[in-house]
Amino acid sequence: MTSLAYRDLHRRVEADIDAEVRTALEGLGPESESVRNAIAGLLGHQQMKYPLSVLPLLVHAAETGAPGPAVPLSAVHLLWWTSACYLDDLADSQGASAPERLGANAALLAAVVAGQALPIRIVQAQPVPDAVRNALTAEIVNCWFPAVEGQLRDLRGDTEGAAREAVVTAYRGKSGAPFAMITAMAAIWAGADSGRIRLWREFGEVFGMLWQLFNDQEDILSGRNEDLRNGTVTYLLACALEEAAPEVRERVPALSAAARTSERARQDLTALLLAPDVLRRYRKDLDTFRDEAHRILRELGGHEEPLAALGQLVDQSAGMYLPAGA
Repeated sequence: MTSLAYRDLHRRVEADIDAEVRTALEGLGPESESVRNAIAGLLGHQQMKYPLSVLPLLVHAAETGAPGPAVPLSAVHLLWWTSACYLDDLADSQGASAPERLGANAALLAAVVAGQALPIRIVQAQPVPDAVRNALTAEIVNCWFPAVEGQLRDLRGDTEGAAREAVVTAYRGKSGAPFAMITAMAAIWAGADSGRIRLWREFGEVFGMLWQLFNDQEDILSGRNEDLRNGTVTYLLACALEEAAPEVRERVPALSAAARTSERARQDLTALLLAPDVLRRYRKDLDTFRDEAHRILRELGGHEEPLAALGQLVDQSAGMYLPAGA
């Protein structure tokens, strides 16, 4: 999983993004010292392995040639995902570790504010026309409904009759909607017309799907196996339920239930998930999502360098990293 151009951009603008977040926190004033400290503690605790906060910068640069003006949106993206990832961990049956010296209750309150009120406050503070400000605010508010809907579907963990289409629906909410939100916001910020905003929203949704599939693979490769411990019905699990031999499919629901607490069950289920026939279906669908993302980028066009970086991000997220029979 290689370093791509987006990492180079992040190295150049990381200090600017951090400064934007600090400015937003300082703007809360002395009367909100506890809120400010709690959000800062959560940000320090929920470190992001992949700096996708540059995504709105790349979209803005594809439209205008300049990434810099969209730095406030990178701060919004960082805050939103810091909140969402902590709430996701908290909702999982394994729970989430609270930031040091903060505590679970304070971290929960910080996550709520960091994902909703503070991003809206950042947008409302921008020197843009009211119509743009209102459109950006609406994106943040409206994103939470499909995102939570997708997460709630994910939490059900029902392997009986689980199908790829059902998992796609959940993924489009919990991961596709947030990325669609931020790519649409960047296009709005850049002054794109409604047709291009729609296309950027479509790109964000497909990219979010790919990034969720990337995370699913990494969860297995890292040995964390959080999805198995939480009983999550992943796309790979749905592929196993549809593509494996009948005698194998019959074992999947019981193994999935046992995998929450049993290391042996996790090992046996992983072996089934990495069967060649399952991975062939998984790879085929990855390629389909990747091709759709590239098709949208070609239709959009724009400035060459940021489009190339976005294409690299698509290819990274659409890679097939799981080895058969591992």
